Amino acid sequence: MFPPPFQYHTPTTIEQAVDLLERFRDDAKLLAGGHSLIPAMKLRLTQPQHLIDLRRIAALRGIGTKGDRLVLGAMTTHWEIESTPLVRSLHPVVAETAAVIADPQVRNRGTIGGSLVHADPSADYPAAILALEAEFVCAGRDALRTVRAEDWFQGLMTTALSEDEILVEIRIPVLPRGAGASYLKLPHLASRYAVVGVAAVVIIGEDGRCKEARVGITGVGTMPTRAAGVEMLLRGTKLDDEGVAAASEKACVGIDVQPALQLRSEHKQHLCRVFTRRALARAAARARVGIAGTNTAT
Repeated sequence: MFPPPFQYHTPTTIEQAVDLLERFRDDAKLLAGGHSLIPAMKLRLTQPQHLIDLRRIAALRGIGTKGDRLVLGAMTTHWEIESTPLVRSLHPVVAETAAVIADPQVRNRGTIGGSLVHADPSADYPAAILALEAEFVCAGRDALRTVRAEDWFQGLMTTALSEDEILVEIRIPVLPRGAGASYLKLPHLASRYAVVGVAAVVIIGEDGRCKEARVGITGVGTMPTRAAGVEMLLRGTKLDDEGVAAASEKACVGIDVQPALQLRSEHKQHLCRVFTRRALARAAARARVGIAGTNTAT
């Protein structure tokens, strides 16, 4: 099926794109990688009269640093994030997450900004972005606005991005010494979306106890979320197997667990607890390697 007719716009600056959004409002859609929007247009689930392609805006691409933050342009592809040495050095878990998205064709075309704005409840990035406490920089008519990751996801495929704004970049604080991070998921065999996905960050102090723990969960409910109960139980502990397993039992607390075609809700809850335990164990192992004075990346 073909989409209905639309006008195609190719701005070369953020300002031009914002102008187009403001002019056409509800009749416009932004095009990033296109893996979600184009199929929806072909099925006529969405019928924009104006399509604003962001690919020619150089300011939306690139990978760099600002202070103690890794900065990812919103139009940076999954493959660029997966393969760039700077990402693999400063935030290996981000590269690790990008590497398990879909397939090579999708990773070479899809963008981190497109994924995070689309906010599919089973996407991979949201879990890691939540656990890493990233920030989103959005451009509107008059100024830039920064949104914390914990405020970004607001419901099923709903974010804090205003209708007249464009996501410009994602800023991720670099983790301190003694920190480890991981992302693990059970992928759907066809789509590779996360049936259950868990990102974990732990920071271990010189006394060997957990100073901080953060857990982001995707694929389980209607939106990605932090597992606050797990995080609270782990602080101040030695992160031994028994303690991690006990804390992981709280992984689904507060989540409206959604059944899948192949799984009942109770099965998803079980998988959520299992993957939380595994992700925490891997993050803790990486943190201990870092304390010992070697690279925390692997």
